[in-house]
Amino acid sequence: MTRGALADLGIVWRMLRGQPRTGSLAQRLEAFYRPQAQDYDRFRERLLHGRREMISLLDPPRGSRIVELGAGTGRNLEFFGARIGEFASVELVDLCPALLEQAWQRCRGWRNVDIIHADATSWRPRVPADCVYLSYALTMIPDWKSAIDNALAMLKPGGTLGVVDFYVAARNPLPGLARHAAVTRWLWPRWFAHDGVHLHAEHLPRLMTCTTTLHLREGRAVLPYLPRLRVPYYIHVGRKPALQSPQHSALSPTVQSN
Repeated sequence: MTRGALADLGIVWRMLRGQPRTGSLAQRLEAFYRPQAQDYDRFRERLLHGRREMISLLDPPRGSRIVELGAGTGRNLEFFGARIGEFASVELVDLCPALLEQAWQRCRGWRNVDIIHADATSWRPRVPADCVYLSYALTMIPDWKSAIDNALAMLKPGGTLGVVDFYVAARNPLPGLARHAAVTRWLWPRWFAHDGVHLHAEHLPRLMTCTTTLHLREGRAVLPYLPRLRVPYYIHVGRKPALQSPQHSALSPTVQSN
């Protein structure tokens, strides 16, 4: 058996055991991810769909200030390609030291990239950001509403907020959004909660309320070693309004399915 296959078995075993139930969020993340940190990217490459597409939709201009909340190993930054060097700054924020060690190894050649150990619900950059994004992180943040509010607070007016993540639809979704069967709405929140990932029907509607929707796609992701099972995910890119109001209407999104 190859090293990759053995590593996969180890990761699957830890996922079956689940995330620890005691300790702070930071302690639970560290205990769960440190044993699999070196193989995290290789395994998740087959699980976390839509990241490259979300990064391409953000399309920040030269000189932008970029923040990724819940950045983990920093893998998503590589989807920007050679453009990384064009940005004024890139700040990768995460609460798990084991994953941030991988990010530091990956990003040490880029002088404009900072690795920051901090809480996504409270940390703020010194200078407002042009673009903030979360990739499969919102479902891992218990106080996810504060994470969205904090992301918007650190954005410049007119700045861009991108999110790609797993989710389940509400029983009666907003017009134009996908409708999920009862078994989908029941299965996936319980499946992922075991590993500290909490799918919620309110995530996507909240993003559509807080920002002006620029891009929206809903799809289904294949699970490693379980090709017959497909979990719903979405990509949402929105713009922070120049003038704040209690509620922002979304542009008519194009809903697609994989």
